[in-house]
Amino acid sequence: MEVTKRPLIISVSPHIKSDETTGRIMWSVSAALLPAAIMGSYFFGAGAVIAVALCIISAVLSEYIYQKALNKKITVNDGSAFLTGLLLGLNLPSSVPFYIPIIGSFVAIVITKQLFGGLGYNIFNPALIGRAFLLISFPKLMTIWSEPASAFLLFDAKTTATPLGILKEEGYAKLIEVFGDQMSLYTQLLIGQRAGSIGETSSVALLLGAAFLFYKRYITWHIPLSFLGTAALIAWIFGGKDALFAGDPLLHLLSGGMILGAFFMATDYVTSPSVKNGQILFGIGCGFLTMLIRLKGGYPEGVMFAILIMNCFAPLIDRGFKSKVFGAQKTPKGDKS
Repeated sequence: MEVTKRPLIISVSPHIKSDETTGRIMWSVSAALLPAAIMGSYFFGAGAVIAVALCIISAVLSEYIYQKALNKKITVNDGSAFLTGLLLGLNLPSSVPFYIPIIGSFVAIVITKQLFGGLGYNIFNPALIGRAFLLISFPKLMTIWSEPASAFLLFDAKTTATPLGILKEEGYAKLIEVFGDQMSLYTQLLIGQRAGSIGETSSVALLLGAAFLFYKRYITWHIPLSFLGTAALIAWIFGGKDALFAGDPLLHLLSGGMILGAFFMATDYVTSPSVKNGQILFGIGCGFLTMLIRLKGGYPEGVMFAILIMNCFAPLIDRGFKSKVFGAQKTPKGDKS
């Protein structure tokens, strides 16, 4: 019997093939944020729609113009600029003037992303840097919160404080008084009937999008659960002013940008560790810093600052939790050969 010889084809890694592309992942994450964007638009009206739209358009145009001017490959079709603009828009109050989204998107795309080398080379989360720049540059405009009105064409919305703002300034008892009772507080935090950034108000909408990301395996439990678990534990132990173990962890988990940050921003592939054990440490650090700022800092919210600080440590964490190299032989001590 004649044996047919076939050449052995050797190719470079990676040897795991997948149909997933950068573009598909980016557009899928944007789709996962759609429920939160819809709920934000419902509660905060046309101002929310305009702010998010301006962020997206400005982000895409900033990337296109920068790459076109420097004769670089145009990559706006991969959806990363769209996603950055969407995330930035969901992190803004609905009452911001038109130039705020434009400036924030420019900082996020050109300064934070493109000047560092483009997608995959940025150290910090672009949307969060854009928001941090806006908060530092325009603190008053970035802290004017509109009262949810469920009126799409209501331009003259009343201003009010966020739940975390009330908690910081007036205490837990006042927060319960504002919402009626504890159960009503939890219900409104889940649905989104409270003041805050456009995309952070409806916890249910965000969790729905997070479930889609888990289903698609775009994110794993390591960062979100360690983030939320650490924050809940610290809130339970130290959240009460009168005694230890008297805090309200559920309030802190459902308030502010905790859900949005844990599932959609801390899990960014580029700015978070790639090793699983490192991701757990990263999440613990985010949760600890968030609660440290909320309970002891001057700001009522700390998610943005916590994630950006931990972004600094992501490369170091990856280095400390190196994956085991299979097939590598340990060199005996004293052997310098």
